[in-house]
Order: sequence, then C-alpha cells, then structure tokens
Amino acid sequence: MPPQRRRSRPGVLGVVALATDTVDDLVLATVRDVHAAVAVRAHALTGGVSATAAASVRAHAGVAGVVYCGLEAGLRATSRGLRAADRRGIGARVEDSGRGRVVVSAVNGLLGDRLAEHGSALAIGLAVRREGRDVPLEPDALAEAFPGATGDVVVFLHGLGESEDGWSRQVAGSRASYGSRLAEETTWTPVYLRANTGLPVAENGAALASLLDRLVAGWPTPVRRVALVGHSMGGLVMRAACAVTTDAGPGWTSLVTDVVTLGTPHLGAPLERGVAAGARALGHLPESAPFGRVLEYRSLGILDLRAGLARDVANLPRARYRLVAATLAGSRRHPLSQALGDLLVGYPSATGHPRRGPEMFPGADVLHVRGDHFSLRNHPEVYRALRGWLA
Repeated sequence: MPPQRRRSRPGVLGVVALATDTVDDLVLATVRDVHAAVAVRAHALTGGVSATAAASVRAHAGVAGVVYCGLEAGLRATSRGLRAADRRGIGARVEDSGRGRVVVSAVNGLLGDRLAEHGSALAIGLAVRREGRDVPLEPDALAEAFPGATGDVVVFLHGLGESEDGWSRQVAGSRASYGSRLAEETTWTPVYLRANTGLPVAENGAALASLLDRLVAGWPTPVRRVALVGHSMGGLVMRAACAVTTDAGPGWTSLVTDVVTLGTPHLGAPLERGVAAGARALGHLPESAPFGRVLEYRSLGILDLRAGLARDVANLPRARYRLVAATLAGSRRHPLSQALGDLLVGYPSATGHPRRGPEMFPGADVLHVRGDHFSLRNHPEVYRALRGWLA
C-alpha cells in the first residue's frame, strides 16, 4: 500500500477499500498458501508412484496460480477504485455516526500501526474528544468545548480497539458515564480521549504526555489537580505517560493525585500469550503455517499486551494508585475466576501481584467486582469507589 496523504474525515468507501486490501493480504493469501502447501504434499506423495499423477498435480497448480492471480488483480483494482471515489468525497463520512466511530476504532486496534505508517486517513490521532469530534488543544477551542471547566480535571482513556463512546455503556437503563456523573456530583471536569490503540504502548504514552502538557497549558482555568482513569490498555498508556520526563520540569505529572486502572493487564494478558503460542504451533507444518500468519496479523499495540509494561516503569511518587479488577464469579478464588479472570485479564495481572517478586503498586487501593472486562467501563460499584477516591 503506497503512502497516502492523510485527510481529516475518512469516508465509508475508504473503510471498504481497507477491508478489500485485508481480504487480499490475509484471506486470499492464506487460501493460496494452504492450497500450494497441499499441492506440494500431494506431489511428494504421488511423484514416485505415477508420472501421470505427478503431471496432473503440476497442471492443477498451474491453473490455481492463474486463478489466484486473477482474484488478486481484481481485488486490487476494486481497492484503487474505492479509494479514488473516497478521495473525491463520494459516500458518507464514516465518523459521522457512532457505529462508524466504533468501526474505525476497532480497525485501528487491529492494524493501526500499519495505518499510521502509510499515512492512511483512517489512522486515529490521539486527541481530546467532545461530541464525536477532536478538540484542538488551544485556549479558545478548549474554552468553547468545556464552558464549565473547573480546576479539577479527570482524564479517561479507553482500551484496545475502543473509543470514547465506550464509557457510555448502558447500565440499569441509564447511559450516564463515570465522567458525566462526576461532573454533576463533584467538582471534577471529565475529559475523554481517543487513541490509536494499534500503536505501541510506549509511543502512545509519549504522545499522551505531550497532549497533557498542552491540555494543562491551554485549560480555561488554572488546573489544581489531575486524575487519570484508564480502562485495560488505557491504563498501560497512562502509566507509560507518567514515566515520560521532559526538560521543562515535572509539568502535569506534579498535578496528578490519582491513577485509576480498570482491568489493566499490568502483568500481561493471557489471551495474547495464547494467540502467540497458537501462531508458533501452527507454524510447524506447511499446511497450517498460513493460519499462523493470520494470527500474527495483529498490531504492535496488541503485541504489547503479552507482558504489559516493563517492571522498571516508575510510578508517580505523589499519586495514589487505585486498581480495579473484575472476575466472572463473585469470589476471585472461584475456579472460574482463577481460570478466566474477567474473560481477558486475570485478577493478579489487574492488581499487579505476580506469583514471584514484589507487588507493583505497594499501598494501592484495590477493588474487586463481579463482572466481565467490558463492564468495568460503567459499573455501579466502580463508580461509587471512584467518587470516593476522588473526593
């Protein structure tokens, strides 16, 4: 895919073009490679038995090669046509709807590093979000977006493949988010971010540190304190941002009073480790190796979930750390909880308690709730704890 000039508002046709590229790069290539491996195996088995059988296998491989080349050319032509139409502004803009934003965020989680590398209009840039739009980090724009801004700023960052809309998950008939309730009941002003979660965690952390510098500098009123709330990968990115130092001094990090992580894989996510092991296992046979490459077709951001952040990433010395973990059963010692955690992250990982070695967050507050990984984005028990912590 050649480098492209980024546009501010990607279209639906651009998403379809990307899907076409993926079918070409992943699905068609996998089918072709499996077919070729089976043909080679068949040739090896029949070559010594019958010259006629061997010739038939070779002829079949030749015909298959022509067919695959034709399909590949058709997919690439379709992709070029769709992108040309998208550049001319044909079709709806994908981010004009909530569902479209969900699709773009999911795509960035899967292959956002590739999108950024090629300058795709679909690559998300880390930004403050308000009503489905990026907010420029300039005083006038921030004052317009946050007319009731206070000096207490609570920053929310989502997890892998998600967007800021995920915090409004419906609970008990209400879509009130943590931020909206804090704004109504306390002095905290919520700020929601959206990130390209396909990028490496360290890269997103550096970008977040820079964003928070500019946010504090341009905020409509002097900032007294900052709280960071990260769900899943968002918690890792926030911790990585806290570890970034600048020549300008402590800056925003000196204002951080609380770091809250919700289902964050501090010790890594077992699902990612399982996918990596599956990819290695499939690579042992030529016929299964293409399926292993399918599993490897995931972003650097996803790969970073395998082990979490390095153990030497420092915590902020003056901030209070609050760790929230969910398990499917009411007790974290229940066999279901021990086996699956919250479906994606285990209790020890979410609380930073390795089997061997010191705990990662000495003295941190820990909250355990019953639920799955995604329920942590809007959970009544979590909100009650959050409001108490930020009082």
